[in-house]
Amino acid sequence: MSGNGHADDGGGRHPLFMPLVFVGGLVFGAGLAVSRMARPEVVLDFLQFEDFGLLFVMGGAALVAGPVFHLATRSGKRAPLTERVYELRRKTLDSNVLLGGVVFGVGWGISGICPGAAYASVGIGNWPILAGIAGMFVGAYGQGIARDRFSD
Repeated sequence: MSGNGHADDGGGRHPLFMPLVFVGGLVFGAGLAVSRMARPEVVLDFLQFEDFGLLFVMGGAALVAGPVFHLATRSGKRAPLTERVYELRRKTLDSNVLLGGVVFGVGWGISGICPGAAYASVGIGNWPILAGIAGMFVGAYGQGIARDRFSD
């Protein structure tokens, strides 16, 4: 795909940036495993309105992260490892967002797990989810090729 700035190679970042991202992934994965959200059957029970644990996990995460993001974007400070200004990145509600949400929802319903939880699911021994992860990569890559080929 073209170098359109969608992926960042991390060049010019503080040397602790990637280790910190790794630690964040460890914490995220542990949280998904502890909350049992790395199990597709738990997520499918949520999608069938049988278990609302996912709602409480997501709500708890929003209650922790929301105030931090709110305060950071109003602080006028820069992130310590990237030197980027904390700012809101707004995405307008357009056809791409709506279509992407629908496609994401269909994939979530079929596989029973979202991307972050899929990786954590491998960590708890759910090897068949690797097929879903491979599908995510192929789907995202295919969409990128289509976007580059059919965009103005």
